[in-house]
Amino acid sequence: MEKNNAISLPSRRITVIDALRGFALFGVIITHMLQRFGVFSGVRPGEPNFPILDGAVQWLFQNIIMGRFINIFAFLFGMSFFIQMDRASKKGIDFRGRFLWRLLLLFVIGMIGTCFTYLDILPVYALFGVVLVLLFPLKNWMLMIIVALLLLGTPRIFIVGVDKISNEQTTIVAQPNIQQNREQSRPAPPANEERERPTFFQTAKENVTNGTMRKFNYQFGISGRGYVTMALFILGLIVGRIRFFEEVHIKRKRNVVLFLAFLISTLFINFIIGLLSKESVNLFMLMRQGANIPPVALLTAALNDISLVLLSGALAMGFITLYQIKGVRKYLDTITPYGRMGLTNYEMQGIIGAILFSGWGFGAFFGTWGATELFVLGVVIYVLQVIFSKYWMKRFLYGPLEWLWRSGTYLKWQPFKRKEEKQ
Repeated sequence: MEKNNAISLPSRRITVIDALRGFALFGVIITHMLQRFGVFSGVRPGEPNFPILDGAVQWLFQNIIMGRFINIFAFLFGMSFFIQMDRASKKGIDFRGRFLWRLLLLFVIGMIGTCFTYLDILPVYALFGVVLVLLFPLKNWMLMIIVALLLLGTPRIFIVGVDKISNEQTTIVAQPNIQQNREQSRPAPPANEERERPTFFQTAKENVTNGTMRKFNYQFGISGRGYVTMALFILGLIVGRIRFFEEVHIKRKRNVVLFLAFLISTLFINFIIGLLSKESVNLFMLMRQGANIPPVALLTAALNDISLVLLSGALAMGFITLYQIKGVRKYLDTITPYGRMGLTNYEMQGIIGAILFSGWGFGAFFGTWGATELFVLGVVIYVLQVIFSKYWMKRFLYGPLEWLWRSGTYLKWQPFKRKEEKQ
């Protein structure tokens, strides 16, 4: 039973979790970079300088990065929730009330981040965290049923309306639009793009108001993105309960088996999607036109969600498997400090992105860059953040935002410099 306490002791951090969070944030910055951090300043890329490389980057983005790394980030949030609840329970403390206060602080941090880019996901995470607190007393099998219902698209069925699910076509969808992919569900630029140079405060107001509405419509609308996130929160809680990461370093064969299982399952699901999608049906276009929704469209959307989650699992287990190889671990450990400062680094990504692409920043220059240049720029920023994080964590116990968040949680200034830890 002693090993069950390992995750609860501050001195026994499971570093692979921090490294995995750092890995997830690499995909997050690349995704947001290629989306220009949701900034629409009227500037459009010119003729591509590297058309072949641009195509390769876009393929990598669409098939490997987009939606997968943020899934790992969401999963680890659920894991962190369990760790905090578990540590408190071992001290005889019910942490739920304190965690709700902690979520309120996270919401505030997220809304400040939203002033820079409305893609900031923390306000949504804060709301889902409240749901996680309510679900915490449930047994694992009950939680798995909820996960299954979410990933199978149950909320989407209610959004569409049972009366709208039919193969009878009521509206003719224009043929050129049928081939449009799920990206139509992503937040759209404002209808009235600013032609004059906006100020930071104008942009912040737009992000906090209309931008936030677009974000929540995307998360809780037909795309179902938010429901997938909620499922991943719950999965993180479940995986924490079964103490998966406490034995991850000794059960290496299990890690490899899980990696292969996730990968093969992803390929199988994608094969099924290919069979179902021979006659292309655009769910989002049908919804916009008020047409009936064929069941195959809902099934395909659910399978796409499941495919994203499975590939996220493959990426995570692939990383974990590599991390257990000594010769590789010393290199992957370089991003462990980055993961420990995940909150700070995530928000810094948004601030840097806003400065680069906003009209009040350098959008007139960076807004013209193509996919290849933006990918390289994202890598450069990530590397610089990794270097900064390593330097910072040698001197401090927490990242700046992590320290403020922790101090706010307990309404008391927490130790900050490493030397204060020694007694």
